[in-house]
Amino acid sequence: MIVKPLFVVAGKRKTAVAKAFVFSGKGHVTYNGQHYETLPFFHKLAISEPLKIAQETLGALSFDIKIRTSGGGKEGQIQAARLALAKALVRASQSLDLRKAYLKYDRALLVADTRRKEPYKPGDSKARAKRQKSYR
Repeated sequence: MIVKPLFVVAGKRKTAVAKAFVFSGKGHVTYNGQHYETLPFFHKLAISEPLKIAQETLGALSFDIKIRTSGGGKEGQIQAARLALAKALVRASQSLDLRKAYLKYDRALLVADTRRKEPYKPGDSKARAKRQKSYR
């Protein structure tokens, strides 16, 4: 039996993309198929921040969230997942108080960091480095 999610929310960081699938449930959060508590310590802290703020603001959560990431590196994926999770919680609860709490705590929970790598320029070795020239 295939269960359709209520909705899907995406978060991006550099080239990493995270999708948060929201289902009705009891507040379980999985990251790439495993419970988020099994992640390394600092990754677990990053994922748990939006959850703790939501539990303080709203109380118990009444939906499950499954997060899948792709692209980028481990840290970028975790930050993208953190963004997607916070956006999903705000959309699922439709709470202005939760949105304000996230913005007060850390704006990066709801607003993506749009900085990207600068492209290399033609004839140069790096994006900003210029070729050296010799006068002698």
